[in-house]
Amino acid sequence: MLALRLTRGARPAVQLRRLLVALASAGTGFLLLCALGHAISHPEDASGAVLRLAWCLTPLAATVHFALAVARTDPGTRPRPGLAAIGLGPARLMAVTAATTALSCTLGSMLALLFFLHLRGDLTGMPFDGAAADFLAADAPLPLPAALTLLGLVPAIASVTVGLVLRPRDDRPLAAKREARSHGRFGAYGRTAAREPFGAYGRFRARRTAGEAAEMVHEPKRAGTPSARTGEDIPAGPPAEDLDPAVLPSPQEAPKGLPWGVAVLAAGLAVEAYANRQGTTPAAPLPGGLAGTPSVLVGWLLTAVGLAIAGPGLTHLCGRLLQSTRPGALRLLAGRVLMAEATRIGRPLGIVCAVASGAYAMATLYDRTGPEVGPLTTLGLALVTSCTIATLLTAAVEAKHARSDTTAALVRLGAPATMLRSAAALRAGALLALFGPLTLIVAELAALPLTG
Repeated sequence: MLALRLTRGARPAVQLRRLLVALASAGTGFLLLCALGHAISHPEDASGAVLRLAWCLTPLAATVHFALAVARTDPGTRPRPGLAAIGLGPARLMAVTAATTALSCTLGSMLALLFFLHLRGDLTGMPFDGAAADFLAADAPLPLPAALTLLGLVPAIASVTVGLVLRPRDDRPLAAKREARSHGRFGAYGRTAAREPFGAYGRFRARRTAGEAAEMVHEPKRAGTPSARTGEDIPAGPPAEDLDPAVLPSPQEAPKGLPWGVAVLAAGLAVEAYANRQGTTPAAPLPGGLAGTPSVLVGWLLTAVGLAIAGPGLTHLCGRLLQSTRPGALRLLAGRVLMAEATRIGRPLGIVCAVASGAYAMATLYDRTGPEVGPLTTLGLALVTSCTIATLLTAAVEAKHARSDTTAALVRLGAPATMLRSAAALRAGALLALFGPLTLIVAELAALPLTG
């Protein structure tokens, strides 16, 4: 009930993201049901049925990844003091987030089942003059347990993934954890860092809380407004060129996965080149008349995994390059933000590059004399592409919310809105300048051995 109330009371933007998760789940569920229909209508082609089911794993992974990104940006399930006071701590909120994800994916699965039954003619008659009867097994009864099992894959995997990724973790160092587990005086759990002398808090306003001090430091200062204490006019904030670098995000360490990602990417390209030199016949055809071998598919998979692993490191490198050679306030802000958000947006960006390079390679290898690309292949490609792009945009929204405090501090210090927009445009341009040519190079190297 709590998950339903939080889902109903969310903002329109959050509801739109949940609706997109439901649509992605519906598309994946429909592809799984179509694979089941092909297996029912062609019982003699067991290998083909398994291959069709295996090709549904890519849309399934893209849908789960998108559902995870939406769950991480859900503002209704963030830890808050009011919820913690009534017993809704991080663990309970994680369970609510997983339940909300399961509800969205279940709604999409039910939509997929209704549409599948409608195309089979089980509800209102056979539509489209029976054109879809071949891969829907319209002349055979549908095994309901098998259909429900396939439809339950997306909600189950998505909710479990959300629960595992968003589970509460203690990120403190090991020494701090040991200090927290020690017992203080009179059996009190934990120990304070410093002891206060007797009567320190008895004096009137002898101490200020951290929140009051931060509020005094970051008090909005507008030109021409009198101060609350002295009554004097407060001058306007400093210009954008004189902003204090201490307000900017602190430089982050480079992610450790860049060398591993480059190694996996090189291994994938080597596997594809080796498969071309062997000259084997296509034993595992791709959907829509595309030709390929198992070694080619393994090479593509390694290439995609390598780009996803190397994405955070490349994003961090892009931010470091922006700050090179005597940077000004604009380049310093854009570079620091990219370095701070390298892990959050780097991996979705690497996955988008992998999908784009794979689509380019598949278009290069397409056999014009073979059969045309069918509707299921088009649906699968559109679903994977849409989910990866939507995941990247959702990660960008999450990063914007994460740096809201820094943005507010810059505005209080006098940074104009045009400077913030220019920094965002500079970040987008730098990422496009790095990942765009990289995607084209990887796509050419992936398709060159197979077309030479």
